[in-house]
Amino acid sequence: AALLSRPAVALALPRVQCPNHPDALLVEDYRAGDMICPECGLVVGDRVIDVGSEWRTFTNEKAVKDPSRVGDAQNPLLNGGDLTTMISKGTGAASFDEFGNSKYQNRRTMSSSDRAMLNAFKEITTMADRINLPRNIIDRTNNLFKQVYEQKSLKGRANDAIASACLYIACRQEGVPRTFKEICAVSRISKKEIGRCFKLILKALETSVDLITTGDFMSRFCSNLGLPKQVQMAATFIARKAVELDLVPGRSPISVAAAAIYMASQASAEKKTQKEIGDIAGVADVTIRQSYRLIYPRAADLFPPDFKFDTPVDKLPQL
Repeated sequence: AALLSRPAVALALPRVQCPNHPDALLVEDYRAGDMICPECGLVVGDRVIDVGSEWRTFTNEKAVKDPSRVGDAQNPLLNGGDLTTMISKGTGAASFDEFGNSKYQNRRTMSSSDRAMLNAFKEITTMADRINLPRNIIDRTNNLFKQVYEQKSLKGRANDAIASACLYIACRQEGVPRTFKEICAVSRISKKEIGRCFKLILKALETSVDLITTGDFMSRFCSNLGLPKQVQMAATFIARKAVELDLVPGRSPISVAAAAIYMASQASAEKKTQKEIGDIAGVADVTIRQSYRLIYPRAADLFPPDFKFDTPVDKLPQL
């Protein structure tokens, strides 16, 4: 037992203390790297290694980046915690053996699942940037993709298709829905395939999304068309009233919104054609006409009471 206890005694680290005042709490001089006794001023230890930050971090910069340690930020969505070391290719003669092969190689490369997820995250960020979506939607999309990928419930589907469907779901859940056509425009996947993946993901994750309404798209469509606030408010009122009166049963909220914008613009000085509205809303001219014909007979009841008509209701186009 005495023999076994000797290594433990040998490994015990000596305590740094002042020989004259052993109980005094030493003060560390960070600039010089000294440990000083506060009672007598004796330098007890020198060249102390500073384990603090390499750089100062100010409070207002904390949210953007933290330069207190070198290295890339940890990505919680990846399994390895990013604790990998990549050895670069050698340039000198000592880096190669007699056959010309590199002596030092990466023993552990990134796993195929992490690589696939990283590629998907890049694709999601690229798609979101193209349609100016904020960071919180990108983060939600990444989390959705990780859940689906780890469940392996959509095997056989392309990762790009799953990523596009996750982006569509994230937009809906964050209350800023985009149409399938808008997602399709920034993706390399067909609208039909995104729709299939959308339904499969909702089933796999046992989640749901709120139903889209005409108001979800109205402000964006009107601003893209350059319509004034009065016309936007009138179009929103018309669409909501048409749904309340059950004038457009079975019609897509996007086509109803487009028809309401067409009616409001035609009654105002800022007139827009069906094609202009269709290009922004992503619906065909004939679809706008069909929804417009359903709401036209009750046009007088649909406008807000304070709307200033440039063209009276009875002079609106009948199509």
